[in-house]
Amino acid sequence: MAESNTPIAEPAQRELVITRVFDAPRDLVFQAWTDARHARSWWGPRDYPATHLEMDARPGGAWRGRLRSTATGEELGLGGVFREVVAPERVVFTFAWEEEGERGLETLVTITFAEQDGKTRMTFRQVPFQSIEERDGHRGGWTSSFDRLEEYVTH
Repeated sequence: MAESNTPIAEPAQRELVITRVFDAPRDLVFQAWTDARHARSWWGPRDYPATHLEMDARPGGAWRGRLRSTATGEELGLGGVFREVVAPERVVFTFAWEEEGERGLETLVTITFAEQDGKTRMTFRQVPFQSIEERDGHRGGWTSSFDRLEEYVTH
């Protein structure tokens, strides 16, 4: 862990929670998370879109991807294993960067999908983070990805 990172003391700080409402059917938003053909269209922040994504969306199935910087061409590998896939309500998977150190530590992502007035309320949780900087970096990356997801499922 880089010395500039702030260790997390409070358990609540170890969790990232993002809630978004999409003007799209719950089935479509769920499929966007569990079908690589959909996910490739939105996965990754705008400045690091996915160049490769494969997923076996079933308990015990693996997922793996690569993101590429639009500015430098740098590539980042990431992946994990699906723990739960309950259509169209819930997806749980592990997430880790293919790197050494803090970024290589596994986190658990849980996404729930709920009907809300003809739209879909998605609640995204990722835990545990080792530092505030890593958690906030993920917040920025996922927020940008979810902006892309919104564009994908509403157009």
